Parts: sequence; structure tokens; C-alpha cells
Amino acid sequence: MADATTASPSMMTGAPASERLQPKRVVAFIIMVFGMFMSILDIQIVSASLSEIQAGLSASSTEVSWVQTAYLIAEVIAIPLSGFLSRALGTRLLFAISAFGFTVSSLLCGFASSIEQMILWRALQGFLGAGMIPTVFASAYTIFPRSKFYIVAPIIGLVATLAPTVGPTVGGYITDLMSWHWLFFINIVPGIIITIGVLILVDFDQPNFALLERFDWWGLIFMGGFLGSLEYVLEEGPQYEWLQDTSVAVCAAIGFVSAVAFFWRVLTAEEPIVDLYAFNNRNFAVGCVLQFCIGIGLYGLTYVYPRYLAEIRGYSALMIGETMFVSGVTMFFMAPVVGRLMQKVDLRYIIAFGLVTFALGSWQMTWITRDYDFYELLLPQILRGIGMMCAMVPTNNIALATLPPDRVKNASGLFNLMRNLGGAVGLAVINEVLNDRTDLHISRLQDRVTWGNTTAVETLNMLTQRMQGMGDSAIMAMKQLSQIVHRQAAVMGYGDAFVMLSLFYVALSLLVLFVNKPPSMTAGGDAH
Repeated sequence: MADATTASPSMMTGAPASERLQPKRVVAFIIMVFGMFMSILDIQIVSASLSEIQAGLSASSTEVSWVQTAYLIAEVIAIPLSGFLSRALGTRLLFAISAFGFTVSSLLCGFASSIEQMILWRALQGFLGAGMIPTVFASAYTIFPRSKFYIVAPIIGLVATLAPTVGPTVGGYITDLMSWHWLFFINIVPGIIITIGVLILVDFDQPNFALLERFDWWGLIFMGGFLGSLEYVLEEGPQYEWLQDTSVAVCAAIGFVSAVAFFWRVLTAEEPIVDLYAFNNRNFAVGCVLQFCIGIGLYGLTYVYPRYLAEIRGYSALMIGETMFVSGVTMFFMAPVVGRLMQKVDLRYIIAFGLVTFALGSWQMTWITRDYDFYELLLPQILRGIGMMCAMVPTNNIALATLPPDRVKNASGLFNLMRNLGGAVGLAVINEVLNDRTDLHISRLQDRVTWGNTTAVETLNMLTQRMQGMGDSAIMAMKQLSQIVHRQAAVMGYGDAFVMLSLFYVALSLLVLFVNKPPSMTAGGDAH
């Protein structure tokens, strides 16, 4: 790696050994990327079909929500842990264990016969599968020469953004064509191939088993209490009035105490479970903030669009998937474009452009009505796809490519954690905005829909006439008018959420001013 970082343009022209992409490593890396794609995809692929799982396991709506919550809590604990485990077990062993464990737990999820079993296996699936995500990021920035980062960065950026985006599409198709069991069974064959491929081909580093003797169990307990409680509070808080609910209040207290103990432990332990000193690197610290905020948009809009289409338009999971596919296609075609731009343009400008483009896509949705359909959502989703790729890929490079190779494994776990926490915070805030603003608009609309409002009276009379002969037409018409008011208030709530996202991302684009100019990749790119 040292050779790669110090190679001069003249050396690159001759393509020395240190600058060549070794075929074996490329194949191994591609296999690992598929594993990461499978792990990230599994979050959204299941979220699109929770109602089918609920019916199949005879669960309540509260119980079935834990199918997602258990996975997310386990994943958010395991991701930062992967840095230590990668150094102790080596990339090959850690990734193989993660892939194999993810595959076995997927099989168990598919065969689950009760909601309790499903929640247990989903937690195991999230914990084991999480190790694949930061390991791919770390490998990309340690095994490849710096001059090739413009190739590998768009690949991992594409997977990290595309998997959550196409999740509802894939989940809708699988559930519609087969059954919800196949959301899990579909992981088995790829999981076996990935496990075997990694065991045969990966030779990036050597394990250091001696580190396991100094494993910080107290650090793990405190980190689990801190991150697990935080994830639970963010997931469940919006629907249970936050601290007014006993379980949310208890978890918030546990999270606060655990956070204090965790930060004390990692800053004083001889071999901390997570090394926070990576944040001393200014670009890494700012990159993590950007990644956190990008996670808000990535997971937030992957939640808002399907919710609008289901709640207001009445779309099925399959129809939602077909509508959402536009962003995924845009990201796919933007990946090589961003790779090329990274050779020619300052990465900070690309990030700023991406964030402003994302904000523009959200701003297009601020005029949303109940009639917004595929074609009205087309341009906002294209802008969203362009913005996400332009913001995500250079941010990966700025945060991880400037770190010393021996710190990348640990830093990769922290970096990926930020995206997931950003998604959790984003969903909590968006839910809160949707709930509060919808209630506000209902109150305002009800104040205007009175007997003194000519339009309201005419609408009520029209509905009453339409209901003639179907029962108590006056009461039925009043109920339908109330539904219209509530639906319009919900649509206005969505518009407010998009306004908030637009302003947030325009302001965020100014954060690139605090990033040190990253090393130019032009030399490496021009030589080829």
C-alpha cells in the first residue's frame, strides 16, 4: 500500500506490479461485494412484505415490527465490532463466518413457525451479516492501489446505495411471485457460494489471534447497551410519544448510562473494542458527519416514497417496487460517471453538487398532491439517484482513502455505523414530522370545513346524493368528507417533510468547506 500511495506518475505509466489489479484479488473482492449487497438488501427486502409475514405467523402489528427492529439493533452493535474482529481473525475468516452465519440464520428465518422464532433468527441474521459491510469497505481501501480507487469506490458506493433503494422492488416481486419465506431462502445459494469463494480466494491479511485474549467484554456490553438502546428509542419513539412510554424511557436511561460507560471504557482500555482516535483525522471526522446525513436521505426517502404510495395511492408492494425502481436504475448508470468525475474534479465539488441535486429532487416533491403517480415521481427520483451517488462515493474516498492502512479496518466500522445511525435518526425525525404536521393540518382543515364554507357544503351535498339508497346517506357522506380531509392533511404533511429535507441538504452542502483538499487521483487516472 505504501508503494501505491507514493508512486509517481512516471512509475504509473509503466504500470508496475504494485499498480496492477491482481485478477485473484479482483474476483475475491467482487464476491465480497455480493455478500455486502445481500446483507444490506435484506433490510428493505423484508420491510416491503411485513404485512405478509404478519399474516403468515399470526402476529400483531407491534410484534411484526420487531422483525425489523431486532435486525437493526443487532446490526448496529456488530458493525463497529467488526474492526477489532477483522484484525483478530483476519478478513478471510471473519467474512466467511459472517457469510455462513447469515446464510444459516436466513434458512432458520424461512422455516420460522412463530413470531418469537422469527425475531430471534432475525437478530442473529443482523448480527452475523453485519460483519460483511465494513469489511468490504476496509478491503477496498487497503488491497487496491490508490490509483485504482476511482474504480473500486463507485462499486461499493453503488452497492451501499442501490441495495436499500431496490429492496422494496425485489421484496415485492418475490412475495408476489412466491411467498414471504423466499425472502430468506433466496439468500441460501448465494451465501454458500460467497462463503466458499472467500475461503478459497481471500488472502489479503493474516489473523492476529492473540488479540482475542485481550477482548474487552465490558466494552462490548457497554457498546451493546448504548447502541442497542439508541436504536430502540429511535425506532419505537415516534409511535409511542417518546419518553411518555415506559419501555422507551427505560431504554433511553439505559442508553445514557451505557454511553457514558462506553466512552470512558474505549478511551481508557489498553485494547479498546472500538478505536475512536480515528476521529482525530479531520477528513474522516467530516466524512462521518456527511455519511450520517447521507444516511438520513438514503433510508428516509426509501421509507417516505413507499409510505406515500401505500397510504395515499393504495399501491401494492409490487406496484411500489416498480415505481421506486427509477432511482435504482439512475444510480446504476451514475456509478461509472462518478468514477470518471473523481479523476478530473475536486471531490468536494462533486459532494456539494450531489447534496444540492438531492435537495432539488426533494424540493420537486414539496408540491405533492394525492394525484402524484409514476410520472410525477420520475424526475424527483432521477435527481435523488444522481445526488445520492455523487454524494456517497466521494465521501467514502475522502473519509477512508486518506487514513493509514492499519487504521482503515477500525475506521470502516465507525464509518458504516454512521450511515445506519443516520438512517435511524432520519426515520425517527421524518415520522415525527409526518405525525405532527398531519395533526396540525387536520386541525386547520377542520376549522375551515364548516357550514359556512360553500365548497365544503357543496361537496357534502354531492356525497350525500351519491350515497342515496345505501343506508344513512348523511352520516356516510360526513365520514367520507372526514376521510378526504384526513388524506389531504397527510399529503400536506408529506410536503412539509420534503421541505425539511430540501433545506437540510442545501445547508449540508456547505459542510464540504471544512474538508481538507483530498489527494488528487488525476495522476493515477491519467496514466491509464
